[in-house]
Amino acid sequence: MPVHHIAIFAGLLALLIAAPFFFYPIFIMKILCFALFACAFNLLLGYGGLLSFGHAAYFGMASYVCAHAAKVWGLTPELAIICGTLVAGVLGFLIGSLAIRRQGIYFAMITLAFAQMVYFFSLQAEFTGGEDGIQAVPRGHLFGLIDLRSQESLYFLVLAIAFAGILLIYRIIHSPFGQVLKAIRENEPRAISLGYRVNRYKLAVFVLSATLAGLAGATKAIVFQLASLTDVYWTMSGEVVLMTLLGGMGTVFGPIVGAAVIVTMQNYLATFGAWVTIIQGLIFVVSVMLFREGIVGVISKWTRKPL
Repeated sequence: MPVHHIAIFAGLLALLIAAPFFFYPIFIMKILCFALFACAFNLLLGYGGLLSFGHAAYFGMASYVCAHAAKVWGLTPELAIICGTLVAGVLGFLIGSLAIRRQGIYFAMITLAFAQMVYFFSLQAEFTGGEDGIQAVPRGHLFGLIDLRSQESLYFLVLAIAFAGILLIYRIIHSPFGQVLKAIRENEPRAISLGYRVNRYKLAVFVLSATLAGLAGATKAIVFQLASLTDVYWTMSGEVVLMTLLGGMGTVFGPIVGAAVIVTMQNYLATFGAWVTIIQGLIFVVSVMLFREGIVGVISKWTRKPL
């Protein structure tokens, strides 16, 4: 790991440890959940070169399963989160096995179609609660010992999950597997000619991305004690695309910055009502026009160091 990456991770960790003493912990936890979600999506788009319009399916379904497992089955929070994450991974495998057979806009449309199927399933299924969702999800005790009703305990659990997930993504990106993904993104025919089984790599990164997105969704369900249709609706897929592009697609830290910007806007501009969406759109247009590489992408270009 380059020295400047170590410094950024250390500074980010120190900042997040101090953050709950200056900001509302729930707000920071929301940023962490969406940062992990955006990083998971960036793994697929920024490094795999696959644009999915259906990542809300894994985020939302993991949220539902985690909430149901905690509330109805009475599982401890860590087991409930694992259940949600595993379901997202299985769903990602099933959808990815079919989606990777197509490329470009056809791939994107297939993922959107499957995500809408998951949305309507969530609307009709009995265990999801329909339009009411699953409310009053118990946070329980971590490993049966640590009471997560305490915001401090919950915050550091979310921080540990999000930070570990981001470090795992960093390791995947800089592994031989990640290098092959970049080769496929840049020149797929060339990768095929070198003997790589491209579809296997695409499916692997699709499942990894879906699983980590599910981890973010399951954690969010515990934090907010709620799983709702908002988590699985197509606008959630649009938000994660916006976060990734705004922060910087194909960068390590870009999705984290993008998630922080979007969540902060939603939180502090909530008084504007539906105008928040319009403001987000305007900021996105300005970002695309002025710095196409995203916030972190532009900084990386200026400093001439990969971020």
